[in-house]
Amino acid sequence: MPMYMDIHEIPGVTREDLAKAHAADMKIQGQFGVEYHKYWLNEATGKVYCLCSAPNADAAMNVHRQAHGAMAQRIIEVTPDIAEAFMGAAETNAAGAALLPGTRTEGDPGIRSVLFTDIVGSTDMTQKLGDAQAMQLVHLHDRIVREAIAAHGGREVKHTGDGIMASFVSAASAIRCGVQVQKALQAHAASGAGHPLQVRIGVAAGEPVEHGNDLFGSTVQLSARLCSHAQPEQIVVSNVVAELCLGKDVAFTDLGPLSLKGFAQPVRAHAVSW
Repeated sequence: MPMYMDIHEIPGVTREDLAKAHAADMKIQGQFGVEYHKYWLNEATGKVYCLCSAPNADAAMNVHRQAHGAMAQRIIEVTPDIAEAFMGAAETNAAGAALLPGTRTEGDPGIRSVLFTDIVGSTDMTQKLGDAQAMQLVHLHDRIVREAIAAHGGREVKHTGDGIMASFVSAASAIRCGVQVQKALQAHAASGAGHPLQVRIGVAAGEPVEHGNDLFGSTVQLSARLCSHAQPEQIVVSNVVAELCLGKDVAFTDLGPLSLKGFAQPVRAHAVSW
């Protein structure tokens, strides 16, 4: 059965309001063949994201319509494994609200930081070293990046061929993951144990659906563009990521506004000092 995420914009909504609405959904959802799994509340913006399985989008919307009348502004179909990779198998409280990992009471607002790595000069590396040795370096990259993702509570979304995309609940954790990757590769190069390997890293943060009809679409695009803009061994992050890291003992160099492909306006970015 397809999976959907719907997006509500309800300024001033409270956790109690949502608990009652979700309970009302649960009472009648079976009539429409729908199962509402959990919801995320961003209290600062008044946005609510509900995840459900349903035969179609209309069935999911009809549950809300009849249960409490609070209709979503948008609903998008999501791939279950992609939704899991971005959002994680979040535990919920008794009311169905997603909780931040490691907590029993703190609600998860649904904001995610998306990290991209990109191996510098991968095509030239293959031509110079040959397929076998180049593949060994790709495996080295994959091992180092995956170890860092696991160490900082992230989830791998996909392998891009020349890099990895990952999702983090915490912006600071995403940055610390990137720093661990860069330091590990620096140590590998210093050891002289093999051909040195450099990567670029980009990180952006946002809500599940900001624009269009794609899960974290604009956040993924921005993270990828920041990664492409980064210099070898550099970690470039969006301004939102830098703001989320205030008080987290992370130092940045302001790069100012950058002109990035696919973005109509310049985007302010920062380089992580590691």
